Amino acid sequence: MRAVRVEVPASTANLGSGFDALGMALSLHDTVSARVVDGPAGSAAVSVVGEGAGSVPEDERHLVVRVVHDTLAELGFPAPPALELRCENNIPHSRGLGSSAAAIVAGLAIAHGLAGTDVRAAEHVERALHLAAVREGHADNVAASLLGDFVVAWREADRFRAVSVPAHPEVSPIAFVPQGESATHVTRGLLPEEVPHADAAFAAGRAALAVQAITRDPSLLLAATEDRLHQDYREPAWPGTVALVRELRSRGIAAAVSGAGPTVLALPGKNANARECAPAGFAVLDLPVDREGARTRVEG
Repeated sequence: MRAVRVEVPASTANLGSGFDALGMALSLHDTVSARVVDGPAGSAAVSVVGEGAGSVPEDERHLVVRVVHDTLAELGFPAPPALELRCENNIPHSRGLGSSAAAIVAGLAIAHGLAGTDVRAAEHVERALHLAAVREGHADNVAASLLGDFVVAWREADRFRAVSVPAHPEVSPIAFVPQGESATHVTRGLLPEEVPHADAAFAAGRAALAVQAITRDPSLLLAATEDRLHQDYREPAWPGTVALVRELRSRGIAAAVSGAGPTVLALPGKNANARECAPAGFAVLDLPVDREGARTRVEG
């Protein structure tokens, strides 16, 4: 019998114009405990506390369980064991804070733990990242949750890749989380097939600048997080979110839509008071950069 406990951080993605390329791990965590139990192979019993309780599947259809099964098959264990999972969820669902990415990373880490390996080990982490990104459809959120800190993600031929780089100590994320949910596939559907060349060039420059701003010089964050690539196109889905981004930026506070929204990410300077901009219906969370990424403890 083997038991595995995994803690996975939330994430924010895009950070302005770094669409599907830039991400950052945040100090808000889901914890999943899994153990092998007697029962039919492939079956699962899942209990959920916190976000998603009562609304997500509580059997083998649960996303974490499905990822565990798929990953065990990849690792050469074709008959998945019966599992018992307890999910303690703190990451809001469908808010642009990487809840599905965290679940995917949790499933990968649990499967590796059950197989007696470490998902973060050098011989496993690259494949784990690719498998997570294939399931998620892009690598920025899963890379942040898996590796921690600030990440740059890309696709090379048919492989998803990413590197983690330490964010500057003065980078202090604040999330404005609304009550309403958003579906990534819906907001992506609002994006045009083509964008003007000038906007593409603008996005490339700002995404490159964001790497310098987040890792070396936070005084550049306001310029670095400006976007022409996706946020305005998505405004019909969450006008209040875009309005808050504009309000924060008008006050000199770096801000962007977090992932697919509707959460707003702010990166205020030392003397900026971002909280006073929060409209009704938005919870304000201080979410320091998570430096570690996914962590696994194997028991039994």
